[in-house]
Amino acid sequence: MRAALSSDGYESVTIEGLAAEARVSKQTIYRWWSSKAAILGEALLEGSLPTPSLPVTDDLAADLRAWFSAMSAQAGDGATVELARALIAVTATDAELGAALNERLAGPIIEQIVARLTVAQEAGEVRKDVDAAAVADQFIALSSYAALLGRPLDAGRVEALVEVLMRGIGTGD
Repeated sequence: MRAALSSDGYESVTIEGLAAEARVSKQTIYRWWSSKAAILGEALLEGSLPTPSLPVTDDLAADLRAWFSAMSAQAGDGATVELARALIAVTATDAELGAALNERLAGPIIEQIVARLTVAQEAGEVRKDVDAAAVADQFIALSSYAALLGRPLDAGRVEALVEVLMRGIGTGD
C-alpha cells in the first residue's frame, strides 16, 4: 500500500489495483475491508513510521531545533506527503480508525515530547504550569502540516518556531 501511495498518490489507489497486486478478487478485498481507507489504516496500525527521536541535552532550544529540522526533512519526501494526505483521508472517513491511528502513530512522539519537556521543567527551563501534552499536540500539528503541504520548514522557519515556543513555555532565565 505504501508503495502505491508513493508512486501515484492516495487518490489513484483503487480496490481493483490492490486486488490485482494481491492476486485476489475485489470481492475478497471487500469481504475484509470496507474501503481503501480501511486497508491503509490497518496497514499503518500494523507497521511503523520512521520518526526522529527528540534529543535530550542541556539545551532545550537546540533539541527542539534538531527535532523540527529532522521532522521537516521527512516532510519534503514525496512518499511522506502522500502518506500524510492519506492519513487525513482515513481519519476523515473513519473516526474510530483515526483515533487508533493517532494513538499508534502520534502517541510515541507525544510521549517523547512530554518526557523531554518534563526534564526541562525539572531543570527550570520550562515553566511548571506548562501543559506538556498540549505543547506536544502543537509539535504534531506543525510537523503534520508541513508534511501535508510537502513544504519542509527551512532553517529560518525552524528557528522562528523554536523562538516562539521557548518564549511561550520558557521561564525567561
